[in-house]
Amino acid sequence: VPDDGPEPAAAGGGRLTGARASLLSPKRLCWRAGWGLSFITFICYVASSASAFLTAPLLEFLLALFFLFADAMQLNDKWQGLCWPMMDFLRCVTAALIYFAISITAVAKYSDGASKAAGVFGFFATIVFAIDFYLIFNDVAKFLKQGDSADETTAHKTEEENSDSDSD
Repeated sequence: VPDDGPEPAAAGGGRLTGARASLLSPKRLCWRAGWGLSFITFICYVASSASAFLTAPLLEFLLALFFLFADAMQLNDKWQGLCWPMMDFLRCVTAALIYFAISITAVAKYSDGASKAAGVFGFFATIVFAIDFYLIFNDVAKFLKQGDSADETTAHKTEEENSDSDSD
């Protein structure tokens, strides 16, 4: 009996495994962790006396939700004019800095438990966003190095062609 390929269930299982691996990638785990920590921090600030700080976690929650949606809908392929990695990098850097500042203030200045909890969750969010911007920075650096090596290869080939034509 000739082998016609894998069984349909096995083929579907392979796709499911690939989709699961994509969902468990470090980038998406950082997005989901940042999203969840932003929501928890927002709730803590709503319940605390440090309610002046609730806008930062709310905005970061909405931005993380937008980036999750954009990634799921593959908007980065549709909107080529936007530099998605740089936007995500800037989001992570600013979120880490803002969370760090408001967490220190919430823990040091306010004495209620909700403010302290918001500060602790803010510190965890700072760590998650720092890991996220480190991962993004590595991806952008690899991309730029590939672009530079392609430009150098093209320039080197052009120099060789020019030197060959001069020797004729």
